[in-house]
Amino acid sequence: MRIPERFQINTSSFSFYWSKGPGVALLRKLPKKPVITDAGQFAPLLYQYDMSCDQLVEQLHLKIGFYQGQQLLKDALAGRSIEPAYEQVLIEFLHTVDFAPSWLDWDKIVQGIELSQRSGLSGLIVLRDYVLMGGYESSAINKPLIFTGALKKGAVKRLTETVTFWVDITGNNALRKGHIGIEAILLTRCIHSYARLNILKQGQWETEKWGIPLNTWDMLATNLGFSLVYLTGLKRMKFNILKSEIEGLFHLWKFVGTLLGIPLHLLPDTEEEAIEALYYWTMTQQSGDQDSLALAKALMEEPVKAAYPINKWGRKLMREIHLYYNQYLLGDYSCALLGLEKTVVGRIAYMNILKNKTSNYRIDNSLWQKKQIDKGRKIHEGVKQIYLKYN
Repeated sequence: MRIPERFQINTSSFSFYWSKGPGVALLRKLPKKPVITDAGQFAPLLYQYDMSCDQLVEQLHLKIGFYQGQQLLKDALAGRSIEPAYEQVLIEFLHTVDFAPSWLDWDKIVQGIELSQRSGLSGLIVLRDYVLMGGYESSAINKPLIFTGALKKGAVKRLTETVTFWVDITGNNALRKGHIGIEAILLTRCIHSYARLNILKQGQWETEKWGIPLNTWDMLATNLGFSLVYLTGLKRMKFNILKSEIEGLFHLWKFVGTLLGIPLHLLPDTEEEAIEALYYWTMTQQSGDQDSLALAKALMEEPVKAAYPINKWGRKLMREIHLYYNQYLLGDYSCALLGLEKTVVGRIAYMNILKNKTSNYRIDNSLWQKKQIDKGRKIHEGVKQIYLKYN
């Protein structure tokens, strides 16, 4: 069995997470601690990838151009007429996508979306300062970002794309066929294939060292970031969360994961399954390297280099606030590994956490919950527009 060099038992960042950090509480939810040697069964996933979408991109985007290929996919999803030369390849790809699988439960999807919506500003903070920043602790999963020039393009661009994607797929009915969420997911799937094909074409990627770029196991890890890690972050931000919302969140990202090309059998149904899957992936990751530090620094400085707030002092304050959330959510150990600075001024952000704690006691009140969902969604849409307007 081929195993890339990156597959190593972690002894620093993620090891600390599971032995002395937030992972300790997660492991207590399992009947028994996962056995690290069992992780070997997933190593082949580092060489697996989304072949059906790669085929589409090879026959479409790489022939007529990336933006033209994306537009034709949009046209196909909207039911508009397609040039005969490219119609068949689009039809063949879309036939591989199941927009309404038999296992899909729309009530659970709604629960997952409504939890995402009511998370409001805190949800976006968790995605940025916990999920995204914490992901830089693994050197291998971030290598495609380096090869596609993420540092040159800047953290602002990546944040804009991530926020837009997440807000688009967590809208009401967004995941119904023909709606914006489906379009966002499939366009993103093509971005992944386009990046993978171009990275491999450059000839500098070391497959025996890192596996295939944007491989199946790393895609699963990203999915777990949006589900389990996001959920853990919300709890850390003092959100009370109903059992039905937790079930809904994992069902939501199970559906999104299949649309992104992740094999169905790998995607967790429950928090316990997700914890086990995250343990196996994190505990076989090499720790961060110089590229990780560079990506973390770029994200740390993003508020200062962004165009909003307009006032430069406001941007500097935002930098300190995000640094505080990095420390609060990731912990001092991870922040030190990522080279993140400590902050004093940013501690004012704790007021938001206290606000979450005092307002969440009415979680069983349907009228209160509806108000929070509506309020949170407006915040998400507002932040998305700020990113699109100023960046």
